[in-house]
Amino acid sequence: MGKEEERILQNIQSVKIQGASNIAKAGIGVYVKNPSRKLKREIISIRPTEPLLQNSLRILENSKDKKTTARKLVEYMDKSKLRIAINGARLVGQDINIFSHCHSSTVMEILKYAKRVKKKKFIVYTLEVEPLLQGRQTAKELAKEGIKVIVFPDLAAREAIKKCDLFLFGADAYTKKGVANKIGTETLCRLARELKIPAYSCGVSLKYTKKVKIEYRPGKEVWDERNENIKVINPAFDFTKKKYLSGVVSELGTLPFKEFIREAKKMFSRFS
Repeated sequence: MGKEEERILQNIQSVKIQGASNIAKAGIGVYVKNPSRKLKREIISIRPTEPLLQNSLRILENSKDKKTTARKLVEYMDKSKLRIAINGARLVGQDINIFSHCHSSTVMEILKYAKRVKKKKFIVYTLEVEPLLQGRQTAKELAKEGIKVIVFPDLAAREAIKKCDLFLFGADAYTKKGVANKIGTETLCRLARELKIPAYSCGVSLKYTKKVKIEYRPGKEVWDERNENIKVINPAFDFTKKKYLSGVVSELGTLPFKEFIREAKKMFSRFS
């Protein structure tokens, strides 16, 4: 593996490369240059809560023409992004408040499409999302599109979400029981249900997996305190049960969770 490939993997591990699709594309690019089972395991181990990456590499491992399959996978991800944006924008009503969590490239595309193409007027509410402040990244990106964003500290989540009509968030992994996403998602979905605010997970169907491992990030991302009596725990994701979801927005449409899982299971045969 060359220095450029090592740099890419380091950027995936350090979260300089963010978003499931971007991570998957980067991992695909590294793998196809020198495919091996060892390299596949190494890439997967860097971000264990990324089934889109894992599924892509497993599909490639079983492919006779890896470069062609890699191209098809990337094309599918790109086309799916537009389909999801179109489907998600249908949920965005005129003059509503939308709550979003963390920084999901999929949700960003939905909101940008709703603004640019559908000419919808809406306000986005978000949290800072410690420790990496990905909510600020969301706010800056949307503000460049002329979308008004209101940012709250994480502990003001209830104050923020109760002002909203819709909750859109991304997904790192889907299983038949629910969705894994950025830490805090499960709490926010419980709040949304209590407040009767519809909550939709937004993601491509290739994020479906039979089981998911919740990644823990280095504690120093939270607090680089070197004291033997202080331990910092930094879970990057949590798991939200399907009962807290109003549905899933994917390239397959906006579907009830059970129907989405049924259709997602069929997708892998497309690349076999």
